[in-house]
Amino acid sequence: MCCRFPSGEKPCHRRRVTASISDALLPWYDRHARALPWRNPPGEPRPEDANWPYRVWLSEVMLQQTTVAAVKPYFEKFTRVWPSVDDLAAAREEEVMAAWAGLGYYSRARNLVKCAREVASRGGFPTSEAELLELPGLGPYTAAAIAAIAFGRRAVVVDANVERVVARLFAITEPLPGARRAIRKAADAIAPGARAGDFAQGMMDLGAQICTTKAPRCMLCPLREECRGYASGEPERLPVKPPKQAKPERRGTAYWIERGGAVWLVRRAEKGLLGGMRALPDDGWTARADGSGEAPVAGRATPLGTVRHTFTHAHLTLDVVRIDAESAPDGEGRWWPLAEIEEAGLPTLFAKAARLALAAIN
Repeated sequence: MCCRFPSGEKPCHRRRVTASISDALLPWYDRHARALPWRNPPGEPRPEDANWPYRVWLSEVMLQQTTVAAVKPYFEKFTRVWPSVDDLAAAREEEVMAAWAGLGYYSRARNLVKCAREVASRGGFPTSEAELLELPGLGPYTAAAIAAIAFGRRAVVVDANVERVVARLFAITEPLPGARRAIRKAADAIAPGARAGDFAQGMMDLGAQICTTKAPRCMLCPLREECRGYASGEPERLPVKPPKQAKPERRGTAYWIERGGAVWLVRRAEKGLLGGMRALPDDGWTARADGSGEAPVAGRATPLGTVRHTFTHAHLTLDVVRIDAESAPDGEGRWWPLAEIEEAGLPTLFAKAARLALAAIN
């Protein structure tokens, strides 16, 4: 079986190309693999532990659009509190959401619970990429990563790091996101059947440690001799990215309503930004670019200051206002003890607002 790579070069035998890449990458990975709490050491047989797929799945969900450094403490906490998928499936969703607070992209936490319950009902994780794709919250990348790492199945695993390595390796010059089809085709051409999990993680590590976005360390790269980007003398220009769009500015107000050493917290709607998370009540800024909504209760309002926060889609300036209210606001909520506010599991935006309020009133 032959293949033609995106650069347009002559057809080459897939097995030879796969072998040349994996033969160069895997020895490098054996020596330089990052020691991570969710990983099996390179070259060792996959653990027989029934919780191994759970740990792989949990780490891959947490690592979506999040750095390794940020994920480590969350992974360790989750696996300590919920050591198996059955434990996580039995947890209350609000407990999981609170434990996730600060990690961002909160739909992942909601899907985490749904997926854990589905896996528990099946009696364990499916082993094929196709069946993994049927689980809540698992897209093509996550399903492929679990298939390869947890079960040793050959799969095309392409995250942002692998995307960069492959684009440079084959000098794929089409701009993103259109280039992703060619990148996936090229990644498929070099994915081996043996040591599939180690190969996938080796490509990730190569992108994270050597083939970096800026100042790639090409002289240390095990794939340098095969790399068209290196041969061009301008590997940093790949992959070609579209111009960044300026993020819009939004404004809103959060309300600090305190009584008897406690603050009024609400739970946000399940759907939408920060869905299902505990939070300070606000003026509905998610639906209004100008933050023109109303306070949840009448009372004397005292501005305490502002906090800034950046989401993937917009920058937000949030005014924090204290309201001296004689009664509790309408709607569902609860009085949360100020002394335990750190345990409320507030998302980063509202944790910033709470710290500002506490500093202003103390």
